[in-house]
Amino acid sequence: MATETAVERPKLDVDEYLASAVSATPAELHPYFTAFKDLHSRKLWHQLTRKLGDFFDEPLSRSYRVDVFDRFVRDFEGKLNQLRLVEMGVKVAREIDNPIDHLKFLKALLERIPQETAADAHVLLLANVAHTKLAYGDLEGTKTDMDAALAILDSLPSVENRVRADYYKVAADYYKGKAEYAPYYRSSLLYLACIDVAEMDPEERVLRAHDLSISALLGDTIYNFGELLMHPILDALSTAPYEWLKKLLFTFNEGNIGKFEALAPLFPKEPILQENYSFLRQKICLMALIESVFRRNAYDRTLSFQTIAEETRLPLHEVEHLLMKGLSLKLIRGSLDQVDQKAQITWVQPRVLSIDQIGQLSQRLAVWNDKLHKVEERIAPQVPANA
Repeated sequence: MATETAVERPKLDVDEYLASAVSATPAELHPYFTAFKDLHSRKLWHQLTRKLGDFFDEPLSRSYRVDVFDRFVRDFEGKLNQLRLVEMGVKVAREIDNPIDHLKFLKALLERIPQETAADAHVLLLANVAHTKLAYGDLEGTKTDMDAALAILDSLPSVENRVRADYYKVAADYYKGKAEYAPYYRSSLLYLACIDVAEMDPEERVLRAHDLSISALLGDTIYNFGELLMHPILDALSTAPYEWLKKLLFTFNEGNIGKFEALAPLFPKEPILQENYSFLRQKICLMALIESVFRRNAYDRTLSFQTIAEETRLPLHEVEHLLMKGLSLKLIRGSLDQVDQKAQITWVQPRVLSIDQIGQLSQRLAVWNDKLHKVEERIAPQVPANA
């Protein structure tokens, strides 16, 4: 345990405290205090931790949580599993309405959690301190604590998902507040990978799916929506009023400019999409370029600027800029011939395919397999029987 700088706390008289707690609490809570006394006297710390967890989950205990934690649990907290202790502390802190006292409570607990022997608990609490600072508008303090938590997290060989979840949740919320779409997208998906989406509150699922969709569309480095399109969180957008937003994501993944233009009149429902229409238009053109290359066979990937202009619905003079943008973002690889106005594409960024795209790929594989079979039939008579 970290050494306290304040005057050492006097030893608690457990029997006296629990007796006073019983007299001050509703009868429904009395069995908890009876159990606390028994388990504490027998030094059954694991069982006592579980019983405390039950107590802090009890709705009737809300008014008494801070007192029980700060006076009773504090007396023997060093004997408890530090990760479970922090989980209880975070839950208790939510009952402190005063922002200064709330943060003070968490920071005081953080000072008592040894990083050397309880790194996972330290990270969990540090992430919650960061989240508290974020809620109170301290972006600089939030980022400092986030960076410290990540440094410890990266040094751990293994850690429970709930610890990672709290870090990625505050990271996602921080980047959301900063309107940094790509970092939010990555952090939010990592957060979802650490939790059971089915256990999320329905409203939270819709909000998270909505924010992920917006960040995927507006992220200037996000041109692969595959992980999001396959994620069950997206099912939250399958009904009104966000069904069109889900369709828009699949439209981008397919590079379908016609569908994009059909959905564009709905953009005013999400003003931020309307404000960034020109960026979205360029993005769908890049996705259309990728799709155009994908549909072609490997030996047929030299495209004229005119063909690209037709398939992306761009003026001819904007095609070269589009290609340069695709090359700089590493969405495609290849070379340009400005004189002959042609582009030779040798590679496109992999992505998740729709059912139609998988069908196209299956047809091309069937054609390739048929050609291979014909070559085999042609050369078979030329191979000696004893070869």
